[in-house]
This record gives sequence, structure tokens and C-alpha cells, in this order.
Amino acid sequence: MTEIVLRPVEDGDLPLFFAWTSDPAATRVAAFTSEDPTDRAAFDAHWARIRAGSGGAVMRTVVADGVVVGHVGAYGEPGDRHVTYWVDRAHWGRGLATAALRAFLRETPTRPLHAWAAADNLGSRRVLEKCGFVVTGRDRGFAHARGEEIDEVLATLHG
Repeated sequence: MTEIVLRPVEDGDLPLFFAWTSDPAATRVAAFTSEDPTDRAAFDAHWARIRAGSGGAVMRTVVADGVVVGHVGAYGEPGDRHVTYWVDRAHWGRGLATAALRAFLRETPTRPLHAWAAADNLGSRRVLEKCGFVVTGRDRGFAHARGEEIDEVLATLHG
């Protein structure tokens, strides 16, 4: 069984995060990414704001069996907090996103929590479902990674 550990984000994690979030195949699946996932300056500025606690963000690095494999966190105002997570594509299909989100939810008692996902991102939707989130809304939004508007779902975790 894989041991999942969450820890604060360190400077050395950022090059990995950038590589993962600028991977065209991964960003296409995630869909809702930064305008230009290959813009390192924008990435660094974004993570500087996150690490400074901007927007109430709390982020953790996901370590599986001693290897950094992703990040998980929450952001937003009380009553409208959203979770976010990313796992390196090389580790997809191993249950790591589910395990990481479950671990994060144990240390984050705030409820409700929300999450947006591309409607066709069945892997992410399954992670949310396994962690107790239920679909509470639908919308269309512009997905930078796909260059078009797509369907998205809002999932919510109560109590």
C-alpha cells in the first residue's frame, strides 16, 4: 500500500509542479488551466501569491512513498472554499489523487467545500465522488487548455 504524506510546499517542488502543469496531455484533460501553462513567469507569480496565503489558499505537496507526485489544496472565502489537486500524469491511475484529497480533507474541517471539473474529466470526477463530493451544479466555461468553452460540473462536499 502506498504511503501518502502531505507537507508544506517547498521551493524545490516548484520545478516539478511547472513541468506537470505545462504538460500538454495533462492540461488538456484538466482543461481549466492558466491562460498559458508554459509561461514560467506567470507560474512563479501565481505560486508566490499562493504561498503568501493570498485568497486564503492552503496548499500541500503530495508525497507518495517518498516521491513528490502532486499537490492538493483549498482556496477562497469561508462558505465558498474550493479544493484543487494535481497529480503528475506518470502517476495517474494509482489512486493517489483520491488518497491525497482524502488526507487533505481530514486536515481541513471546513465545510462546505466545492470543486469544479471538466464534465468529461471522468478521472477527476471519480476522485471527487470517492471523497464524498456530489454534483450540485453545471455550467460552461472557457478552458484555456482546449481553447474553447466546455461543460463543467460543480461538486460539493457537505458535513
